Formats: sequence, C-alpha cells, structure tokens
Amino acid sequence: MGVLLVVLFGGSLTAWGQWGGEVRFTPGKQLIMDEYSRQWIHGRQVYTVAAELTHTAVPSDSDAFAADYGYPTLSLGVAYDFNHGVTMHRYPSPSWGKAQEVDYMSKLGNALTVYGAFSRPLIRSRHWEAAYVLRMGLGFNALKYNKKDDIDNELIGSHATIFFGAGCMVSYFFTPEWALTAGVEYHHHSNGALYRPNKGENAWGPTLGVKYAPAHKTIVEARRSGEDLGRSKEEKGYWFVDLSVGLGAKALLEDWQVTQFHTDPDDPDYRTGSFTIYPAFSASASLMRRYARRWASGIGADVFYGTYDRRIREIERSGVLSEGTSKVSPWSVGIAGRHEVYYHRLSLAMSLGVYLYRHMGLHAKKIEKPYYERIGLHYAFPRLNNMYVGVNVNAHLTKADYTELAVGIPLK
Repeated sequence: MGVLLVVLFGGSLTAWGQWGGEVRFTPGKQLIMDEYSRQWIHGRQVYTVAAELTHTAVPSDSDAFAADYGYPTLSLGVAYDFNHGVTMHRYPSPSWGKAQEVDYMSKLGNALTVYGAFSRPLIRSRHWEAAYVLRMGLGFNALKYNKKDDIDNELIGSHATIFFGAGCMVSYFFTPEWALTAGVEYHHHSNGALYRPNKGENAWGPTLGVKYAPAHKTIVEARRSGEDLGRSKEEKGYWFVDLSVGLGAKALLEDWQVTQFHTDPDDPDYRTGSFTIYPAFSASASLMRRYARRWASGIGADVFYGTYDRRIREIERSGVLSEGTSKVSPWSVGIAGRHEVYYHRLSLAMSLGVYLYRHMGLHAKKIEKPYYERIGLHYAFPRLNNMYVGVNVNAHLTKADYTELAVGIPLK
C-alpha cells in the first residue's frame, strides 16, 4: 500500500522513518439535515473504528509542494462504521401520501470504507501538532433501502457508496515518535445520485486515537537546526484555458417521489427499489490563473445535457407531483467561479455556478436552487501535457444532482 500511495501522489520512496500508522475510535451521531428527515430518523448513534498507514514528507525530500503545505501526511486507511444504532420509521401522517406504515424499524446497517487522506499541520512543535484532515474513498454498506425489510431507510439506496470525511485533530507527543490524538470529525456516505434513495449518511463526533509518527521528530529537529529553509521560490504565474468533458449518470428524484408517496399499495411499483439510470453529459471551458504552485482560480462556462427530459415531461403531464406543466429542456447552461488546489499530480477542483438557462419542470423549481456546486478529484498525467481524469459530483445546495467521470486538459 505504501508504494501505491507514493505513486498516486507523485512523491519518492525514501527512508522508512517517514512511515507510520494511526488508529482511531469515534463515537458519533447521525446528523439531522432538515425537518423532513427529523420526522423519520429516530436512533442516531454511530461508532467508527479506523486504521491508517501514513507517510509524512520531510525537509530532506526537497519537495516544494510538501514545503508549501508544512510537510503534510498522506494516508491509506480503512474504517468500519457500526451503524445499527441509526433507526428509521415513518409513523402515520398525511404528509406521506399513499405510503403505509410498516411494523418494524428500518436500520442503516454497518459500512466498510477504504480511503485516502491528506493531513496538513498548522502548528507543529516538540510535543504538539494541530492539523486538518480531508478523506475521500469508497464504501460498502451492508444494508440498503428495500421494500422487504428496510423500507424506511431513505439514507442509503445502494451497497456501494462514495465517502468524504473532514476533521480537525490535535496530537500530543508523549515520546518523540508516539502521540495521543483527539479531535472532531465529520463523514458522509452517499451514492452521488447514481441511484435512489440518496439522502446520505452524515455523522460527526469526537475522535480519540494513538499514532506512530517518527517523521515528526525529524521535521522539528530540521527546523531547529535551520535545515528547513521554508518554501521554495514560486514559479511565475500564468494563465491557462481548462477544457473538459464529462459522462455522468443519475436516477431521478422525481421517480422516487412518485413511487414512494403517489403510488397505490397494490401497484408493483409501490415504494419500489428499482429505478432507471439516465446518462448525463457536460462540457466546460474556463479561463484560469495559476497564481501559486498550490492554487489556481478563474471563471468558466458549463453546458449540461440530461437524457431524462422525456421522463420529466411524462411526470408533469400526469399531475402527480405538481399542477400544470412548464417548459422542459435537456439543456442547461451556467457560468461559474472556480478554484483548484494542487498537490503534485492530484488536485481538488471546486466551483460555484449560476444557471443562465435551465428548464427541468415545476418540481425541479421547487427543490433546486438557481445555483449549483461542483466538486471533483482529478489526477494529471505530465507526459500527456497534464491531461487529467477525475470524478465530479454536481449538486444543488449540497444535494447531489449527478456524478460524472471527467476528462480534461489545461492549455497554456
């Protein structure tokens, strides 16, 4: 795993003293994200155990990116969430439409997650270290929504999920290499709207752990002796045009709403767990300024094409979700501000956009905002003129709209 970590991040395989490990325990709570969820989420307890293999950059690496980030730690980790304390049940209410109460509690089920992590220290001394950490990976949930024995589990609709985590950590080194850690963490599992339901599992809580980090002593001593001369000189900034295309997929929220709350109990589609997956396409062009080794910002235009417009028209004509009809078009156009953060070949791309043209029906007008967010993790290939591949999630007010595989190239 260590060699894989180095290859992914474009680093070099150096002394074993840069390798370490960490174990953590987090007693957390499922977050209630809105009033709608509050009506059917009851139990909220989550317990997480995690273990990581870590690699920390040191000054002798002569790594400009590592120096810029204060010699961060990269990790490969595995986590197991004990989620059976999260229970869900819909009690009789007119707000559920034709959905009928069942005689059991639905459960979230346990999850196994494999992820990569980036931890950046903000404070580092002989005995103390304070850092933030970002984690991304893939999860497998033992249970998912089904109408047989988990019918009120609106959080997770597929076994495979996308994982994101973030936290703030403080470490106390009681020896030069061993530390106790404490902090607060948040994590999220969902399928990125690739299937339904997709409310997502969101949990947070305090975390405690212990870690072995021999590189900590090396970095502290290097700084005291003057070996660490700080960040290397920045290259001259430059402008570039970023061009990308995306192929994505989504399951319609409208289909979920129709089958859950507006279908007769004797209908085969009543509260079904089978949904059509629709392709979605995108193209983007952005003018960007790489003003620092770590960062680039700019503005761009996005064009989206959804193949599900015919289905939305059918739902509108039925009058099930809304009275009347409106214009429906597969095309959407937006303009977005963009920011990208780099670490060697990896980058985290973020954008916040406003639609200039979008017509997805009356129901979409109720639940969507006139703006959209996009976040993606990209990996560049220097030998191919820094052409990159990655995964993007498009969202409306943090609620996933669809997930896509993106390919792009920056042109100076």
